[in-house]
Amino acid sequence: MTDPQPIRIKSWVPSGSPALTEWELERLMTAVAEAVSEVSSLLSVRRVQESLLLNRDINKYCKFIWRNSSTVNHLKCGRANENYRFESCLGVIIPDEHLNGCAVYPHPEHPVRTVLRSAGTGVPDTDFLLYVFTHSTDKCRAESGILAYAAHCQTDSEGRPLAGTMIICRETLGMEKYTHEHFVQTVIHELFHVLGFSKELFSQWKDCSLFSQADIDCWSHGQVTSTDESGQVRLYSPTVIREMQKHLNSTQTDLGAPLENKDAGPDGLSSHWEARVLQGSIMAALLLEPSLIRIDPITLTALQDTGWYSVNLSRAQSLVWGEGEGHQFGSVSTCRNSSAFFCTDSGLGCHYLHFHKGQCLTDQYLDGCHIFKPLANASECWKEENERSGMNGSGEIYGSDSRCFISNLTRLNNVTVSAPVAGHCYRHRCTGINKYQIQVMDSDWLDCPAGKNIEVSGYQGFIFCPDNRICKYSDLAPPTSRQKADDLLNAGTSIETGDNDVMEKDRSTPHPSLMHRSSVTVSEAAVLSIMAAFSLLSAGVLVYRKCLSARVRVHAASEPSFRPQVPPTQCIRRN
Repeated sequence: MTDPQPIRIKSWVPSGSPALTEWELERLMTAVAEAVSEVSSLLSVRRVQESLLLNRDINKYCKFIWRNSSTVNHLKCGRANENYRFESCLGVIIPDEHLNGCAVYPHPEHPVRTVLRSAGTGVPDTDFLLYVFTHSTDKCRAESGILAYAAHCQTDSEGRPLAGTMIICRETLGMEKYTHEHFVQTVIHELFHVLGFSKELFSQWKDCSLFSQADIDCWSHGQVTSTDESGQVRLYSPTVIREMQKHLNSTQTDLGAPLENKDAGPDGLSSHWEARVLQGSIMAALLLEPSLIRIDPITLTALQDTGWYSVNLSRAQSLVWGEGEGHQFGSVSTCRNSSAFFCTDSGLGCHYLHFHKGQCLTDQYLDGCHIFKPLANASECWKEENERSGMNGSGEIYGSDSRCFISNLTRLNNVTVSAPVAGHCYRHRCTGINKYQIQVMDSDWLDCPAGKNIEVSGYQGFIFCPDNRICKYSDLAPPTSRQKADDLLNAGTSIETGDNDVMEKDRSTPHPSLMHRSSVTVSEAAVLSIMAAFSLLSAGVLVYRKCLSARVRVHAASEPSFRPQVPPTQCIRRN
């Protein structure tokens, strides 16, 4: 027995891959290398002691197998299949050097064998082998917008996947609209599928809680999925249940993590989390703008409950969505009301992480529930260049320290009618946990008490100060370094991005000059209700920007595709 060590994932580009341009190859391999590095920092395994060799499928190379259990050569091949040529995984031919040999045993009682194929040399220093194939496959052509799909190929004696194939659709690799971070998250998502987060593998998960003790084997969890009283299929593995209780602040004893109901197979199983409950997770079926996706603790505990990995939970990213909302959060019966996470109508507001302005929308996975989704054009408050698209007279400031706040501010000298309540971009700085100040154009720094709203001298209206969102999570920051990575890649420059480059932390920088006219306690749900009242007045604001966010639909092993839903090439304005 050896102690778990960070998993060694070796990526392998098959020789039959179509030729890529230098820029495409650099883009692909840089994204794969960064994703592999990230996954290796999260998961540890008991390493393969020698070179990794995959087994050949006896049902392919063998025409006849000795079935009599009393014979010496029980379950060994008795006669070769003359048509046997190669092993493949999701259409990719596995090199012979990666494969064990195979032989036939002509007599059931004699151990004399005839070697059909000799064993390959194997892949050294490898615990998992990822075949990366870039091609315009039939699936890519048939289902427009697929970015990638994947499947696991082979497992060891304990059920742990040893190899998998990821297909990157050739057409999408050359599209600049997919950023470096899109591809990194694509590879991470697909790796999590082929490493164990898959409905094809749920039945193989093991309980290895005593695995560190010598001579103690893992045993099967049994069935880890079941349907609750509302018909929702959930994942009920021990650590996942505890993490769900912690996340939702619930003592419900059977609080499993819900699986997506909209892409479930005939068996009712999905390889993704339910979007209404675990929005923003790396393993949700629909991935939004990359900066809003989290490698969350619930996903990592699921991988831990496979029994194959030791997981570094200290590296989990905060899953803000639904935190502390109770065991009924995200149910169809409760999501139709405005709340801190769900909205109604089609008004403008803020995405729940407050990096983006948003519009209240639904999608095919939300069962009619509505959430604020980032707008496609210039919605990022943290991009200084979006200043030119800001709302005139509302005092907006764009920049790396700006966040989205629900507001209806209008300069006093510009007021003719009340402005609609919507998301606006203002500067912020932390003064403590869940404590911060904001700055509007031409104002000093203002205390913004969480859960209240404030007025600003020189403006009519108010700004709502969200509670438990801003200056609470140290691992949430705008992806400025990610943008730099994209810029470098688009310029043809080779980069390596470590974890410290991925995120910045909010910093507490109190300022002595404060101005705070008044504050009134108000709930976020009440503010959202006010937004509905201003829906008619917001028609002009909707002209401001009507493209939907780029979204990515993803699938796992049995239907393993990564589908981006791109915005239309033109935005149609409404008068």
